[in-house]
Amino acid sequence: MTLEKDQNVSTISYPDLGGIDNKGFENDLAGTTAADIAQPDENSYPNIKACHLAASEDVIVKNLPTDNEEEEQRQQWGRPIEFLLSCVAMSVGLGNVWRFPMTAYENGGGAFLIPYLIVLTFIGRPLYFLELCLGQFSSSGSVKVWKMVPASKGVGYGQMIGTWCVVTYYCSLMAINVFYFFASFAAALPWSYCDPDWADEHCVDSSGSFNITNLSKSSAEEYFDNYVIRKSDNIDEGIGVPDWRLTLCLLFSWIVVFLTLVKGVQSSGKAAYFTALFPYVVLVTLLIRGAILPGSLDGVAFFITPQWEKLLDPNVWYAAVTQCFFSLSVGFGAIISYSSYNDFRHNVYRDAWILSLADTFTSLLAGFTIFCILGNLAFELGVDVSEVVKGGSGLAFISYPEALTKFDTVPQLFAVLFFLMMFTLGVGSSTALSSNIIAIFADQFPKVKKLYISMAVCSVSFLFGLIYVTPGGQWMVDLVDYFGAGFIIYVLVIIETISVNYIYGMRNLLGDIKFMLDVDLGIYWKFCWAFFIPVSLTGILLYSFIDLNLPTFDGKTYPDSAYASGWVLSVVAICMVPLWFGHSLYHAQGEDIKQKLRNVFKPDDGWGPKQTKIRKEWEVLRSIQ
Repeated sequence: MTLEKDQNVSTISYPDLGGIDNKGFENDLAGTTAADIAQPDENSYPNIKACHLAASEDVIVKNLPTDNEEEEQRQQWGRPIEFLLSCVAMSVGLGNVWRFPMTAYENGGGAFLIPYLIVLTFIGRPLYFLELCLGQFSSSGSVKVWKMVPASKGVGYGQMIGTWCVVTYYCSLMAINVFYFFASFAAALPWSYCDPDWADEHCVDSSGSFNITNLSKSSAEEYFDNYVIRKSDNIDEGIGVPDWRLTLCLLFSWIVVFLTLVKGVQSSGKAAYFTALFPYVVLVTLLIRGAILPGSLDGVAFFITPQWEKLLDPNVWYAAVTQCFFSLSVGFGAIISYSSYNDFRHNVYRDAWILSLADTFTSLLAGFTIFCILGNLAFELGVDVSEVVKGGSGLAFISYPEALTKFDTVPQLFAVLFFLMMFTLGVGSSTALSSNIIAIFADQFPKVKKLYISMAVCSVSFLFGLIYVTPGGQWMVDLVDYFGAGFIIYVLVIIETISVNYIYGMRNLLGDIKFMLDVDLGIYWKFCWAFFIPVSLTGILLYSFIDLNLPTFDGKTYPDSAYASGWVLSVVAICMVPLWFGHSLYHAQGEDIKQKLRNVFKPDDGWGPKQTKIRKEWEVLRSIQ
């Protein structure tokens, strides 16, 4: 309902405001207008105070969610700092330390850095703040939050599929870290020298001096390829059977994730004190050591020197956007889920700036660290930095261990600390992503104990993860990374921003944020949400389709059946949107299809703050806008 400027408030039909009983209240509002409420003066203040008092005490909000009591009992973080550190552990995770250097290396180093920083500023940070606001305002997970636009409910389910794809291969990387962690207790680091059991005639020791040929490969690279993952040269005949050593390491990883999740945010919040802060200590130590190695400056130069012609390559921008999603964890639903456990008035505006800057800093820190190491490796092998290793998901498991062999004093200690750090990064990321999946099932099945849901999700994820610990496992990591995560999330984020800003409405969104945080957002946020994000993402996606580069592994193409499987995975996830649109349309209120169609694009009756008192205030303010 909209009030005219000079309309007397006492003439309002109070049932339209949610059923206010106006007896004994009407006289207090005599002479009070809508303009008085918007800009009260001393004379109108008592009447407005009466209005707000009546609203807070007598308003009966219509059509509250049937599970309102359950929502009010929703878990909350033990302390606000636990939410901040958990977001740091989620966003500052494997996406930064493992995936960022890999993606930068594969896209030309400095050629990738400029698009990445631009994307982070105009897409990553605004999306991060948007998802924080949506989750905190509604106290809902990534599916129920779409009560704001029921037609887009399928976005949440599509994000769940993408999240599940990512968390399963994240834990497979954690399994490799566990393998390296226990191997680091040997008297000599096993990848520092060429062992005849797994090395070939081209192997050269990663520690010490050696003779170099054009075919030379470091012992760290051969150790990873030939001994740890036992990499298959192709998957034409299948990916093979799971390696029993990595299977045990994968099981251990999922047990740790489960134990972290067992009590919900109460337990994961406590773990964040360690998982968020410890990695910085190890990364800074590695950076200092790497910076003093010969040839390190060549690696840094490769990392920061822009290749301007690459700025016109849409594939570089596509990679930058995808990396931004991974780095900040936007578009996966985990941010919405985490922020839903906040107090309604928590200052997520401040947190969005802190977390986005911390994420940028960590990506650059990891980038400088690994490119120092690559520069040294290129110096010792006598090749260009771009030719040191073939890239791919194993980059971090070659370059970082290579640097550890350069420590003159107790390299085993630093190796143990490093792989413990990598494992904690994986725990932070996997906990956040898994909690989002668990929250979706918990919302759909509120009578089932969260413990059982957590156990089921972790068990199924472990079984899915077995494909990554096979000889063809790293092939599958890259394939799923492209089709099951990057492409899916890319499309769903476009739908998400359009739904929020154009269907729910920018005005409604800004009003909700103002009500929750008492912050008036500037042109930067409005421009990014309403224009830059949907237009730029759509444009880059279309250009990427025109110049389509399907994923390869070590420069080799996948079998057609693998590409077909990847497309099927993407289609299934994206089809969640029209499927759940149909479901919402079928259950929408209305006597005919036109009414149902109109209602499915309007907020559901259950949309809004879950706390009854706050919801009453919000309903009143919405009704007089």
